Amino acid sequence: MNIPSELKYTKDHEWIKVDGDVVTIGITDFAQSELGDIVYVEVETLDETLEAEEVFGTVEAVKTVSDLFLPVSGEIIEFNEALEDEPEKVNTDPYGDGWMIKVKCSDVSQIEGLMSADDYKALIGA
Repeated sequence: MNIPSELKYTKDHEWIKVDGDVVTIGITDFAQSELGDIVYVEVETLDETLEAEEVFGTVEAVKTVSDLFLPVSGEIIEFNEALEDEPEKVNTDPYGDGWMIKVKCSDVSQIEGLMSADDYKALIGA
């Protein structure tokens, strides 16, 4: 199970990469393995400002559809459009080409409340 130590994590299995006040968000290796083959990623919240814990989109696998929860408050400024044609990138490279959105964080202090890699490993029993 790949759990990069430089990222932050949520109980809902999203990961966050911080670059100043812009964060990149995707789902974890654990989440994509639990979902199975991902066939569609939907984000209709581009250019919207949402609060932490709000749903920013959905990910659809062969057997299920799961909501995606925003880990921090802010404006969704970019969607990984490559996922429209190749949603399987979330399965093959969840921390790289399979990223989902970028958010301009409105309260960077929220990042401190997210889980470390070690905390996330404990959550999933890795």
